[in-house]
Amino acid sequence: MTLLFIPIVVVAAGFQVARNALQRGLLASAGPWGATWVRFVFGLPFALVWLIAVAWIAPTPLAFGQVSFWTFAALGGLAQLLATAALLVSMQRSSFAIGSALQNVRLPLAALIGWTLGDPLSFAGWAGVALASFGLIALSWPKAEAAGPRDWSAAGYGLGAGALFGLSANFFREASLAIAPGHALAGAAATLCVVQAIQAGGLGLVLALGQPAALRASLAGGRAAWTAGFCGFAASAGWFTAFGLAPAAAVQAIGAIEIPMAALVGGRLLAERVSARQWALVAVTALGVALTAVAVL
Repeated sequence: MTLLFIPIVVVAAGFQVARNALQRGLLASAGPWGATWVRFVFGLPFALVWLIAVAWIAPTPLAFGQVSFWTFAALGGLAQLLATAALLVSMQRSSFAIGSALQNVRLPLAALIGWTLGDPLSFAGWAGVALASFGLIALSWPKAEAAGPRDWSAAGYGLGAGALFGLSANFFREASLAIAPGHALAGAAATLCVVQAIQAGGLGLVLALGQPAALRASLAGGRAAWTAGFCGFAASAGWFTAFGLAPAAAVQAIGAIEIPMAALVGGRLLAERVSARQWALVAVTALGVALTAVAVL
């Protein structure tokens, strides 16, 4: 397994944190579905340019006739769409940093699904997954409220987002391998373009029929929407390329570097506070992720 995927994932994680922050800023005007749609519709033009550039620089035959490609692309696109909306709601109900940390439940899920699809993981890797899972469970446990039951909604949305991101990671890897076996860059470009077209068209139609105000607010997002679209494209391009180079569990393990990135953004730019207990649990989660990363390299 080439280690080229590591710097690709680190850069992709940075763009992902930036995209999440920009989308979070659009929640008030566009709502979770409108803010989710921004990522896809404004990222699609960049994805098309990237596909054309890759096809021109390194022509590669693409197996668009493969039924498995369309199946995995559609399933991955749906899972990613739902995950994005759930993540934004989790961040809105907790904090940017905690929502970002909770979604890393995608690591154990990606490892489990990858294992069923033939991507092995060592004992040390599974130990890291277990440690990361413990940290995530403890981190998601809400404080007792002065009046009424504990509020599990932020944790539920965050963990649900991570589970769906874990599913989409493996689906995208399988789609990329199906359309261009042995050509990670071409497979990533084609998969990303098709997936974003499906997401932009499908969710755009749903918004036009059910939430036209959210659709208009998304289109009026201006520079923030275009920047979110570019950051979303850049992040997805990195993730999709990495999925073609390495098992999804390895990619997700390295991708957890977004946890400290998100904490920095939440504290410096969004003026959010993270408690000492939460920092400790984030550290436990990061340790488990690091152990998994070392095991899969």
